[in-house]
Amino acid sequence: MLSTIAPAAGRLLISEPFMADPNFKRSVIVLTEYSEGGAMGFVLNHQTEYMLGDILPDLSYSEIPVYAGGPVAANTLHYIHRVPEKIENGIEIASGIYWGGDFEQIKELITNYQLTEDEIKFFTGYSGWTPDQLDQELREDSWIVTDNFGVDNVFSNNEQNLWREVVIGLGQRYAHIANFPENPTLN
Repeated sequence: MLSTIAPAAGRLLISEPFMADPNFKRSVIVLTEYSEGGAMGFVLNHQTEYMLGDILPDLSYSEIPVYAGGPVAANTLHYIHRVPEKIENGIEIASGIYWGGDFEQIKELITNYQLTEDEIKFFTGYSGWTPDQLDQELREDSWIVTDNFGVDNVFSNNEQNLWREVVIGLGQRYAHIANFPENPTLN
């Protein structure tokens, strides 16, 4: 078993380097829930072609990127942020990372240019697992769990390098994985 840390809300899931599922290829997921009832989280490094203003007409000028949070309920919008002093009622899932909060406040902050893309991240859909499904995928070495990351990693817009950076941050035991080619037949 590659992963030595148990999953929990606020931890990251890092996909194994050759995962075939395009929804999770070289992905980094922040878990927002983990319990007997299942797990939920958002893919941090799969940016869509859309900006927030494309999805919400009343914020038509917003250039905040939107990420594909996962394949479940792709017609829903979710967000995490790191500014509880600006956005009330968010749930702290890790130190300095909040899930949800007052959406009317968010719209007002964006309209008044008081919220930036390094403070909030929006997702269409989410990643979800039924009871024991994630645990089974961990036993199959599909994911590595980590709690060794910075808040800046979560709110990074460097999606191309996020997976690699987080893998290297796991330490020497895993660092070599970061250099694996995406397609092993090209090696």
